Amino acid sequence: MRRTSAVPAVLLAAALTGCAGSTDEGKPVGSAQPTTPSRQAAPADPQPRTTTEFLARAEEAMAGHKGWTFTVKGREGLVLRGQENAATYTATVRRTTGDAWALHSTGSTLSKGVSKPEEIYVADGTAYVKKGTAAWEHGPVTDPEFADRVEDPLAALHAFSGYGDEVTLARPDGRVELRARTTTAPLTGVRDRDVVQKALRELAPTLRQLRTAGVSAPENEIAVEGVEETLVLDAATYRVTTHTFKCTFLIPYDGQRIRYEQELSERTVGTYDGTVTLPKGLA
Repeated sequence: MRRTSAVPAVLLAAALTGCAGSTDEGKPVGSAQPTTPSRQAAPADPQPRTTTEFLARAEEAMAGHKGWTFTVKGREGLVLRGQENAATYTATVRRTTGDAWALHSTGSTLSKGVSKPEEIYVADGTAYVKKGTAAWEHGPVTDPEFADRVEDPLAALHAFSGYGDEVTLARPDGRVELRARTTTAPLTGVRDRDVVQKALRELAPTLRQLRTAGVSAPENEIAVEGVEETLVLDAATYRVTTHTFKCTFLIPYDGQRIRYEQELSERTVGTYDGTVTLPKGLA
């Protein structure tokens, strides 16, 4: 999920010296499809009540179309001594469904006023990534190096299915909200929670860079200020409308704390009836 690169060498050097330097391609998600009532209509399925039942309905609803279009916005940053360094990411993702699913993402990263385009394909289990004018890179989508770059909005359904009792359910008007969260606590006290494990995978690349730069950051001194992931479904169709994830860690350094923040927002725009095809030379 980690889309940006908010910890360049410039920021690390600053930290150690004490100064931190779309379009809708289909029908709207919330629209119910008109149907002609049958004189002898079959009984309606029982209304879902548990998180497991809602997730099953959502998976069925999203699998009922050839594909979907999503918009993605992300932000990642570090704060030290009141100074912030952050990067943002925006993209449009077209993702097909089924066992042989594929994905095409076009977007850009903005950091220090410089915008760099990025394009990603996923097909047959392989991720292809191109940043700016660099050559294409590719590798298994299961490889953490590449999985970290791919935003698959439908992966949230699988994640929530594994959270179990961590998920709370709310039903405000017109939507269903599934949420997993943890509040401020020492990392050692909550690291076994699945949603925190997900956040730790997002933090890991930054933590490795900080440690390489001399920030020892022992795990028993890192604090979780908060982790929250939310999946919102349309109450009538059970389609996924939005998915959000945010986490904040406090990392000790030189008597102070470096604040790491990440936020991600994915919104379902509409259905996608196209086909994801790799460019020539990549297939």
